[in-house]
Amino acid sequence: MIKKEKIEFVNEARAEIKKYKTVGVMPIEAVPDRLVQKVRNGIKPGGKFIVARKTLIFRILEGNEELKKLEPYINGNVALVLTNDDPVEIYKKISSRRLKLSAKPNQISPSDITIEAGETAIAPGQAVTDLKTAGIDVKIDKGKVVISRSKVLVAKGAKITMPISKALKMLDVMPFEARGKLIAALNGNLIYGENVLMIDEQYLTAEIMRDFAGANALTIAIKFITPYNAAMFISKAANEAVTLGVEARIYEKGIIEKLLGIASLQAGGVNSLVKEEKKEEKKEEEEKAEEKKEEKSEGKKEQ
Repeated sequence: MIKKEKIEFVNEARAEIKKYKTVGVMPIEAVPDRLVQKVRNGIKPGGKFIVARKTLIFRILEGNEELKKLEPYINGNVALVLTNDDPVEIYKKISSRRLKLSAKPNQISPSDITIEAGETAIAPGQAVTDLKTAGIDVKIDKGKVVISRSKVLVAKGAKITMPISKALKMLDVMPFEARGKLIAALNGNLIYGENVLMIDEQYLTAEIMRDFAGANALTIAIKFITPYNAAMFISKAANEAVTLGVEARIYEKGIIEKLLGIASLQAGGVNSLVKEEKKEEKKEEEEKAEEKKEEKSEGKKEQ
């Protein structure tokens, strides 16, 4: 652009921004053009993209004190996203646009890259050598290239080599992912950073549940009764009252049944002891009778 065109571009952009409630900043440096186009299409028809060099973006923002709040978030090439949507909603819409990417040499694997055993669509030939060079066990079976066994080809955090990068492309394995994202958004006079924009319903629900569990545990620890723990305290008090009643032998409703149960168990124990004693007495009597019988038998022999 020549100087005149730049001035016209900045003025038009400033005028366009005034039509929208939300202005977001989306980094586009190293972002594939296909993904940028997906995001652009995703915010239509109610949204608009402004893509320009960093210097022009700053020129656009400097004309408005509120817009200047976005300047600290502009590092490298960015696009300004104009929309009337809520900042959190536009963040979700943009971040849902994703693109699978092939692995390049010297990249660090984001996770374990596993190659599964089975037939491939690769024609036999040099491909077999390339796959074996990458460390993949392959064979030719009925004219098809077959991976003999499954294996983790690249561990998470490991560097991807040239042979492995080539093999992954041949197998159509794309372990990397690019996605659109807003790093900041201005709505009215409020600026939303990414840490706020990324809060969705699931995240918020999980945080509320975690905080509630912590607060409830604290109220229980300090014995502070609330509508959420009252039932637990009442149940605990009732159990403790019954335990005390049983120990003190208090003949009240709800305790008598337990006392009768205890008495029944004790009576059963006594009955067992009595039976055992009778059994022992009977055994002793039988032994004495046997001894007398033997004595008589020996007396007869002596006569």
